[in-house]
Amino acid sequence: MGEIAQEAGVSVPTVSKVLNGHAHVAAETRQRVEEIIARRGYARRPARRSKKAGLIDLVFPGLGSEWAREIIEGVENVAQEAGYGTVVSSLSIDGSRTRAWLANLAERKSDGLLVAVYELDAKQIRRIKSLGIPVVLIDPVGQPGPDLTTIGATNWKGAYSATEYLLSLGHRRIGMIGGRPDLQCSSAREDGYVAALRRAGIEADRSIMVPGDFSTEAGEAETERLLAADNRPTAIFAGNDAQAFGAYRAARKAGLNIPADLSIVGFDDIPAAEWMEPGLTTIRQPVVQMAETAMRTLLRQMDGEEGLPGRIELATELVVRGSTARPA
Repeated sequence: MGEIAQEAGVSVPTVSKVLNGHAHVAAETRQRVEEIIARRGYARRPARRSKKAGLIDLVFPGLGSEWAREIIEGVENVAQEAGYGTVVSSLSIDGSRTRAWLANLAERKSDGLLVAVYELDAKQIRRIKSLGIPVVLIDPVGQPGPDLTTIGATNWKGAYSATEYLLSLGHRRIGMIGGRPDLQCSSAREDGYVAALRRAGIEADRSIMVPGDFSTEAGEAETERLLAADNRPTAIFAGNDAQAFGAYRAARKAGLNIPADLSIVGFDDIPAAEWMEPGLTTIRQPVVQMAETAMRTLLRQMDGEEGLPGRIELATELVVRGSTARPA
């Protein structure tokens, strides 16, 4: 503690207050001390608190999607039943507010942390671990490491099923609109798509595999690119439902009928997928159940349970609606 105090330019009692989670420390000072603690590899002893805060922190890179709403619903379903309140934070993908959020997290002394679709670098992970609170990641970005529990869905199997279904209808030229390249789910879905094609003896054509960012705008723009090809695809696996909605727009602008002229498959099965005209064939991702599982797993960590699995995946399901048919 004396060495940390000297390096941080503060008193030993101040370091003690930071280590013990006392509130009366300036945010900038707390952050400086926390960074030194994390760099030195010190981890607080996971002592049992005499009184829990009754709070769970849930953090997203953004809150504007149906996916985020379902995650919050699932977490709240379990948290409220267990007697915990939820603090929801939205952080920018570039991490510009992460440092302030970490300082606030330390100040709140929350009992646990859920991180949804967010990438934490090694330094941030060390700082969170130094707080001595349990952490569970939901559909994480990148590779968080084997010592953190992650919850996700069977993205590879879902994409494989979507592509296999289109192949069973007779489609042989199937385009794909991918997702953000930094997301694990994007690469898993692309791999599943490629594997299904190869199983059918078809080599993936990179000219009809286009990048996306999981937005409706990307789905529309990339579908326009695919439809402009000399030998356009007869079907599109859009990578997620939002991009599938964009594919609908582009197809209609081009005067194409769905599914007579173009079959479209999404991924997620958000509520709007059922109400599209025609209804969207998609892969149902159990988002609410993923969040509920993450919250239950976090509670088990908070109770001191050991030997929990490092990765938990929930099964996806093909939902067939009116947006797919045999090629003309």
